[in-house]
Amino acid sequence: MLSNIVLQDTINGIKGITKCELTIVNLDGKVIASTKEDIAVSRHDIVSFAESQADYQEIRDMLYFKVYDDYQLEYIIIAQGADDPVMVGKLAAFQIRNLLVAYKEHFDKDNFIKNLILDNLLLVDVYNRAKKLHIDTDAKRTVFIMESDQNKDYSTLESVKSYFAKSKNDFITAVDEKSIIIIKELDESDGPEEMRAIASSIIDALGQGLKGNVRISYGNSVSEIREVSRSYKEARMALDVGKIFFEDLNVIAFSQLGIGRLIYQLPIPLCKMFIKEIFTSKSPDDFDEETLTTINKFFENSLNVSETSRQLYIHRNTLVYRLDKLQKSTGLDLRVFDDAITFKIALMVVKYMKYMETLDY
Repeated sequence: MLSNIVLQDTINGIKGITKCELTIVNLDGKVIASTKEDIAVSRHDIVSFAESQADYQEIRDMLYFKVYDDYQLEYIIIAQGADDPVMVGKLAAFQIRNLLVAYKEHFDKDNFIKNLILDNLLLVDVYNRAKKLHIDTDAKRTVFIMESDQNKDYSTLESVKSYFAKSKNDFITAVDEKSIIIIKELDESDGPEEMRAIASSIIDALGQGLKGNVRISYGNSVSEIREVSRSYKEARMALDVGKIFFEDLNVIAFSQLGIGRLIYQLPIPLCKMFIKEIFTSKSPDDFDEETLTTINKFFENSLNVSETSRQLYIHRNTLVYRLDKLQKSTGLDLRVFDDAITFKIALMVVKYMKYMETLDY
């Protein structure tokens, strides 16, 4: 159903050109939009005209026109006061009928896209419906998800749609309160750099106008319409994993998640068991800020003692002392690659468990 605002704008525009007064009523005789104030409409006249076989008819010096949607009567237009009210009425009926078709097509596409990304369609239905909606099934696409800390509103969605208005092959929709989904058609030559550039351009163009911290994630590119749901799941995982392990980034790709996406899929009981087995006496969560800073910097510098001590502005022997102290309390020597990997994974597991605890509340 078209909004009253759209209908009012349409007949205002037609009146501005033709000087004809137009009124749109529903089948119950209720005025939906009108260019004339305080117009009196007889419900009996509306019902009588609706039940007749005529497409238009003159009643009480006013011309009545029917507007159909797939052979079903949807609106009645009343025209009066023009040099050729018959022509104007037919024009208005034609315009509103086209608006109904366009709205219906958009609504059908939006429903199709939502069901597609949520895996609610059979494979045969995906291709059949895509064909009916004139959607290319073999185009290269990727899914972007834009999320803000605060709930989005209608204007946010419209802003994103306006940004992509030039491309009829892109689809913008939403399945929850905070995120907006963008299915972007790519050129065949587009790769990771181009996809990151697209995400960054969206942040630059729309991020400042949105409330709260804005993040964008995206999945791998796909070449068939049936694979769009996979790219959506990858983008969704990238968004969630990014909040845990890449909280400083506002653009995150599924391809850069690394071991974080494996940890994200672990059940919490298994994580707790792992931490308890590795750290029998002390959890990584119990270390003071100085120790954690030392550990993180040591990892950043690929276990290089000299470079780490230089960046921490401490003597090499001081760093060695800290690492020895850490080895005594945990049994892990970060200068040994296998121990360093174990410790790094443990830190990530603890971070993941903390994040999941916040979701429980």
